[in-house]
Amino acid sequence: LSNGKVLVIGGYNNDFLNSAELYDPLTGIWTPTGNMNNVRIYHTASILPNGKVLVAGGYNGSIAYNSVELYDPLTSTWIATSNMNNARQWHTASILSNGKVLVAGGLGVSSYLNSAELYDPLTGTWTTTNNMNTARQEPTSSLLSNGVVLVTGGFSNLNFLNSAELY
Repeated sequence: LSNGKVLVIGGYNNDFLNSAELYDPLTGIWTPTGNMNNVRIYHTASILPNGKVLVAGGYNGSIAYNSVELYDPLTSTWIATSNMNNARQWHTASILSNGKVLVAGGLGVSSYLNSAELYDPLTGTWTTTNNMNTARQEPTSSLLSNGVVLVTGGFSNLNFLNSAELY
């Protein structure tokens, strides 16, 4: 976060968690902060240009989510925002140079996903964008210096992928 603290959210510890904690690397102290509205594992978290944290998708022990929440570090509160168009877990998220968030791939309710969508923090809405060529669970993504997102690797149809795509 902009204050130097690390936000750790959700996960699993003999049960699925909605808890959130802040770690201060200067003091080594963990502090509980407001809980998320939903339990989550296999989600993404992205720091938006306004300092809020966008938490998208994930899994609750039964099904993949399309739900999305925003964490405000100034108030330690969570606010639900508009849902993604597709439920997904094990996806990737990248902050684009225009401040939007690209979410791509993952595992949906019943299949690997090649779909991608954009979150606009100014409007709080999601827009479907071009699909990837290959459905990918657990890909990695990097914003390159030219503004292009490189999406690499992952897993699909019982195979590890060694391919890459550009957005």
